[in-house]
Amino acid sequence: MAKKPILRDERLEVIYDDDHWRLLKQLRSEAIRLMSILNIFGIFSIVHGSIARGDISEKSDIDIFIPNTVPSFLIETALERSDVLISRRLLIQATPTYSIKAYIEIDERKSISFPLSKLRKTERDFYKFGGEATLEMLRENVRVLGVDKRLMLIEPTPKGHIESSIIGRENEVAKLLGISVKTVLDRVRVLKRRDEIGRTGLFIERELSPQETFESVLKELSERNPAVRRRIRTV
Repeated sequence: MAKKPILRDERLEVIYDDDHWRLLKQLRSEAIRLMSILNIFGIFSIVHGSIARGDISEKSDIDIFIPNTVPSFLIETALERSDVLISRRLLIQATPTYSIKAYIEIDERKSISFPLSKLRKTERDFYKFGGEATLEMLRENVRVLGVDKRLMLIEPTPKGHIESSIIGRENEVAKLLGISVKTVLDRVRVLKRRDEIGRTGLFIERELSPQETFESVLKELSERNPAVRRRIRTV
């Protein structure tokens, strides 16, 4: 079941048990392995969400994001040479105005994504909103501030974290995370709407065949779809 936005005034302290710390270490180790492979090829990446914040669960995914546009063959070559098998490859655009992204799924819980068109500032800030950590930060056991899907601000502590609702505190949270208020308000709107009407479909979701490249599929889509063409040309 998806987590729902929560509205409450108090700050709640959450203490992690030994199992939680062990799982966090395991998930971060898996992220470090994949990010190290990319790093060897000069590809900068981040891990975002609960693994960056520390408030993981048994269902937590390892979502690695490459914020810069990188040739897809370079990423796939890095994985192939390290014997990392790819489960499937997807080209996704959430809405006509959002950046077009490539998703390389390693398995049900691990994926690497990267933009095929330039990100807008608010799109880049999305990852900071949820919390993001670099390879170096993972190696140094750094946990970061970020907001979960319940719209709760997660503030790491030595024993776990403190969580509190961001509703009505959007300006304060934007300053804490170093992002625009517009990004915070946008995420609040999207997550509240998702809670009210459920998830909506993606504008584009295209699985690639083994013979296709992300760039060739993007070219094909842009030739047929004016909205895709416009998004590639604008930021």
